Amino acid sequence: MPDKTLLNKEDNTREKSLRSIYKKLKVWGRSLPELEPYQLQIHGDIVEYTIPPGFREIERYWVDEPFAFISILEKNGVREYYLIEPVLSVYEKEVLERVYSDLHEILTIEDTGPDIDREYVLVNKTLYLFDLYKAELATASKHKILYYLKRNYLGFDSINGLMLDSFIEDISCDGIEVPIFLYHSKYRNIKTNISFEESRLNSFVINLCQKSGKHISIGDPMIDATLPDGSRLQATLGKEITTRGSSFDIRKFKSDPITPIDLLEFGTCSSEMLGYFWLAIENGFSAIFAGGTASGKTSLLNAVSLFIPPLSKIVSIEDTREVMLHHDNWIAGLTRESVTDSGAGEVTMFDLLKASLRQRPESILVGEVRGKEALTLFQALSTGHTTYSTMHAGDVQTVVNRLENEPINVPHVMLQALDLLCIQKLVFLGDKKVRRTNSVVEFAGIDPKSGYIRINELYTWDPATDDFKRMAESHILKKIMQRRGWGGVKLKEELNDRIRLLEYLRDAGIRDYVNVSVLVGMYIIDPRSVISSMEDGTLADKIQAHNKE
Repeated sequence: MPDKTLLNKEDNTREKSLRSIYKKLKVWGRSLPELEPYQLQIHGDIVEYTIPPGFREIERYWVDEPFAFISILEKNGVREYYLIEPVLSVYEKEVLERVYSDLHEILTIEDTGPDIDREYVLVNKTLYLFDLYKAELATASKHKILYYLKRNYLGFDSINGLMLDSFIEDISCDGIEVPIFLYHSKYRNIKTNISFEESRLNSFVINLCQKSGKHISIGDPMIDATLPDGSRLQATLGKEITTRGSSFDIRKFKSDPITPIDLLEFGTCSSEMLGYFWLAIENGFSAIFAGGTASGKTSLLNAVSLFIPPLSKIVSIEDTREVMLHHDNWIAGLTRESVTDSGAGEVTMFDLLKASLRQRPESILVGEVRGKEALTLFQALSTGHTTYSTMHAGDVQTVVNRLENEPINVPHVMLQALDLLCIQKLVFLGDKKVRRTNSVVEFAGIDPKSGYIRINELYTWDPATDDFKRMAESHILKKIMQRRGWGGVKLKEELNDRIRLLEYLRDAGIRDYVNVSVLVGMYIIDPRSVISSMEDGTLADKIQAHNKE
């Protein structure tokens, strides 16, 4: 049996602190033990799992191989999401708890600098503690313990596997001992096998807020914040405002954002619509993307913003970071809550928007308009600035009503400064939820007789066929034709070239935002060369070569 005396603090009396021992070891130059790499054939499975009785497994996939995987189960027609992680023996748990305690003694302020590899330091000092304990641990046991240490110190504790799952869009904890629910891109709303008891949940919520640089307390029990990876966090503490106990909701941030090619692949838009967006945005026409919650309006905004010419100066303004561009000349603005109870130090979207107008931007991206910043946005539109924004509204009339009434109060005459309005919908297609651009509308000024806004509905989605129909001729394309001195044949050629390029990228599997941005830049510089490369099949190689430069 392994010697466990060092695992009991009360029985272990050491003459010197762990910190001083560790420092002396470093001075003496003693080499620390190395960790043998894990090999399945030699060390066996780290994760053992048996499907629960009565359940049928639908799918299984890794999120952190070989330590954590997801098992999608079904029972009586109801699906559940199981996060499966290594199970520790009693002895391994004792070692893990002892390491947790002792790491506080030997981790120093020097270990937390911006240029420090925190994972290396954590592994290094844990191996030192293993050596100090003289603990008899198999290689697989060491890897399991290190997995939990890295998960809890560097990751997101019990939900780290959920944060690593690229299929997850939303993580929701509704209270004490309530299973966490997810929005999964394949299985929609689904229950997990993870829950928290009261003290653990309170501690976890506090820790999440601290990771976001915010403080939550009983005196200030509700927080909106942004996690280090860019995900949006809304959290409450205690039972005063959420009677089932502390809660949190995480809207996951995609480090690899949705692009026009993804929209084409998902069927959110047609290639003709995206070609139209490309021409309109390249030529400085403004747009608002409206829709309900989770309808894809911010994703569409981010995707079509990649059509902004690469050297254009862009200012983005958001409450929480969601826009992700590959433009170098881009100022990414974020609001800030007040730093005192009196409200001092608060930076609102209105403040950032006013400041942006002094920065000579060519394009302004506003995450969502909902208050007085909308009036400033339309003032910027009326003075010739190109702006793009999102808004909560389900149809064109609701957009107009929200803009003209409290609390936004945009004067009716100013609405004609807007060029484009897109309405996004989250709809059922069979038994599957999908996002579709329900309609694309052009604003065509104000009718002098009635005083109403004239609209030109250009595209609409037909739910019966899941197809997009063109309803009218575009006023914006006619304006582009006039500005650029093109004839009708040239306009049609330019639109078709962009459509062909987007379809080429889809067929070639080139969909990440960097490559799409590179293609847009290449096309602006030398469109004929890009089209020729597409036709002779060398365009993908040219994009990769451009990236390496």
